[in-house]
Formats: sequence, C-alpha cells, structure tokens
Amino acid sequence: MLKTKLTFWQMWNISFGFFGVQIAYSLQSANISRIFATLGADPHDLSFFWILPPLMGLIVQPLVGKYSDRTWTRLGRRIPYLFLGSIIAVLVMCMLPNAGNFGLAVSGAMIFGLISLMFLDTSINVAMQPFKMLVGDMVGEEQKTQAYSIQSFLCNAGSLVGYLFPILFAAIGIANVAPEGQVPDTVKYAFYIGAAILILCVLFTTFKVKEMPPKEYAEFHGIDPDKKEEKAPSMLKLLVNAPKAFWTVGLVQFFCWAAFLYMWTYTNGAIAETCWGTTDVASEGYQQAGNWVGVLFAVQAVGSMLWALVIPKFKNVKTAYVVSLLIGAVGFASVFFVHDQYALLASFALVGAAWAAMLALPFTILTNSLSGEHIGTYLGLFNGTICLPQIAAAACGGLVLKMVGGAQVSMFLVAGVLLVLGAVAVRFVKANR
Repeated sequence: MLKTKLTFWQMWNISFGFFGVQIAYSLQSANISRIFATLGADPHDLSFFWILPPLMGLIVQPLVGKYSDRTWTRLGRRIPYLFLGSIIAVLVMCMLPNAGNFGLAVSGAMIFGLISLMFLDTSINVAMQPFKMLVGDMVGEEQKTQAYSIQSFLCNAGSLVGYLFPILFAAIGIANVAPEGQVPDTVKYAFYIGAAILILCVLFTTFKVKEMPPKEYAEFHGIDPDKKEEKAPSMLKLLVNAPKAFWTVGLVQFFCWAAFLYMWTYTNGAIAETCWGTTDVASEGYQQAGNWVGVLFAVQAVGSMLWALVIPKFKNVKTAYVVSLLIGAVGFASVFFVHDQYALLASFALVGAAWAAMLALPFTILTNSLSGEHIGTYLGLFNGTICLPQIAAAACGGLVLKMVGGAQVSMFLVAGVLLVLGAVAVRFVKANR
C-alpha cells in the first residue's frame, strides 16, 4: 500500500489532545514539591514523593501499549485508552490540591496527597502514551520527525499554559497564601481549569482522528495479516528481541530524565533561598517563589517550542541530540551561579533545548527502528527508560543533596553534569532498523 503523506493539520489533530494532557502534567511537575512542602515535608525527603509518578508510569504504560495493540473498537485502537485516562485525571485533579483541607493531621494529609498523586499520574500516563502510539501507527517514516516535533510543540504549549496559571491567578487577585498546611487558591484554581481544558482537548482528538481499521493498518505497516492471528509474544520476549536503538537511546534517556527529575524536585526550594532569601514554606516569599517556578518552567517551554522548530533542520538526528543536550547542560549549571529571578529566565530558556530533544528525538529514532508490529508494546516498554532513571534519581535525591552540601541549588550542577553524560552517550546510539 502506498503510504500517503499526511497534511500538517492531520498530524496536528493526531497530537492536539496532548496539549490538554500536558497541562495536567505540567501542573503536577511544577507544583508537587510545593504542595508537599506546604503540607509539611522536609526538603531532604522531597525527592521520595517523586518516586511514585514514574513508578506508576513504569507499570501502566507497557500495559496500555500491550493491550491497545490488541484492541479494536468503533473509536479505534488507542483513543479509548486516552479517553478513559483523561476522565480519571480530571476527577483526581479536583482532589489533589485539597489534601490539606479535610482537617487531617500532617501525616494523614500527606497520605491523602500521595494516593491522589498515584491516581493522577496513573491516569495521565494512560492518557499520554496513546498519543505517541498514534504517531507511530499513522505516520510514515519520512514524516515522523515532523510529527513528533508537532507533538513536542503542543506538549510545550500545554506546559506553558499550566505553568503560568498560578501566577496569572495571583495577578487577578486570587489568594496566593493559605493557612499553614493548606495549598493556596491560586494552585487549586489552576488544577480546576486545567482539568476542564484537558477533557475538551481529548474530545477534540477523539472526534477529529479516525484510526486505521486492522486490515488497513496491516497494509500500511507491511504486516502479514495471518501472522497477527498467532499468539502474541510476551513482553519479556519482545524486550529481549528489542532493536539496538531501544537500548542505546535508553542509555541517553537515563541521564536526561534523572537531570530533569532534580529540576522538578528542587527548583522551588532553590530559588526561594537564592532569590527570596527564605526557607520558610509558609512565608509569602516561598509562595511567590512557587509562582515564579511556573514562570521559569513556562520560559523553558517557550525555549523548547522554538528549538523544536530548529531540530528538523539538522541533517543528522544524533547531531541535533548532542547539541540540544549540551545547551541544556549550560542552562542547568548557570542556575547555580545566577541568583536574580529575572536572569534565571535565560537559564531556563537554554534548558528548553534539551527538553525539546527529549520529547521528539528518542521516539523518532525508536519508531524508525521498529516495524508496525507490536509498536504500542515497544513504546510502552520504552517508557521504562523514562521512569527508571527518575525512580533511581528520586531514591538517591536526599543522599545526593547531602553530598553536595545541602543547598538545593547545588542539584542544578548535578543536573548539568548528567546532561553532559547524556550527550556523550548519544555516540553509542544505533539509529537504523
């Protein structure tokens, strides 16, 4: 079957729901440390709260990939999963920021917050992974870099909106300070509005995108239809037979995602101390720093969107990968030396280059090394290269923080070193099928 090229807007529609999903994800990544610190968590324990999100992704995303490979409904193969995940995410987003409002003790509020976080991240993972699979399913090899760059652009646009919500709500007069142990209304309203946008965006993709029926899918990917009737191999067998790109890109992923885990965990505490001169989580300065984290992450998203437009212009994917990670490393390291809140905007714009590459290039390299068979399962398994480094980094976060002197800003030097190691690891990547 001739692989007809998709138009720009067809590729846009495939990924548009990612915009809403990423708003939810950005609200989580920018505010989890702030929420748990407000509830009473010790800075040296903050990284442990970040183990749960990647752990749930490690469990859920391979299962979504495996079972969606075998699914076919009137809505399609992947869309039922993203729709179900979005519905659950919307419900949990209305609960998580209220963990301190039920009259529970500190320990009880944290347990409630952890359970809510577990369900939120599980549902976001269920909703997020199908978008990567839809590109692998419906886009030919020659267009995948562009398709994943569009997805990266929408991802960062969603991040931009989610990151800015708290400071925008504070600017229009919504309370940014709350009683001790409670989350400010700026954060609560951000989660409520983010939930509404999420479901609307997913509905857009649901109605605009028509997935290929099984026969057309088999023809598009050159799969023998009779072979699909055989018993599907186990995930372990698929993992053993994974292409070299799976493992070599996975090594790069390890360093990159560990670096960003430390950024998400320690930015609030780092800039509260270096720019606002406070470590008191109940103070107005700490909450102002929390809002500024959203601005910095938004600048990172803008930098990432702009760099996503540059990446396809590189003739060599690996060169684009290395350059992007090294620019991000400079951005991370500079945070240690820059103690002015506005100067930090430049640092996080540079970090955006690495983020753009991480969102687009690993999936371009991997899906081009796969046949259409079992692509969902492989993408689900590949999520382990995102989750495992975050789990490892989170488990070691408190120890690493002590080793670098206890100042949270020092973790940005660690993150910079990790991105340099990731850039070095790119040389081992095998990019062909």
